[in-house]
Amino acid sequence: MTGEGLEITHEDSTTHGEYVARVLGSEHVGRLTWKARGGARIADHTLVPPEIGGQGVAAALVDALVADAREQGFTIVPQCSYVEAQFRRHPEWSELLAPTPS
Repeated sequence: MTGEGLEITHEDSTTHGEYVARVLGSEHVGRLTWKARGGARIADHTLVPPEIGGQGVAAALVDALVADAREQGFTIVPQCSYVEAQFRRHPEWSELLAPTPS
């Protein structure tokens, strides 16, 4: 996934992975990490250094995760507070939320 001045890549294994955002002209990167749980991905951390903050990096990372969930058929557990806040802002993503264990 790429945007103007922003490139997002990801590395996945069967148990965990991360999305990495690179901003044109900066050596700093943003990251969203996840761990697998059944057919869900637990989004556990979103990290954006202050040097590239305020440029929509964290939102783009979550958007990439959501796009992959739609394409690949997994659900998301928003353990990270930022990811959780993005799900509250986007009720249209509700079908991608993993059921909460009882």
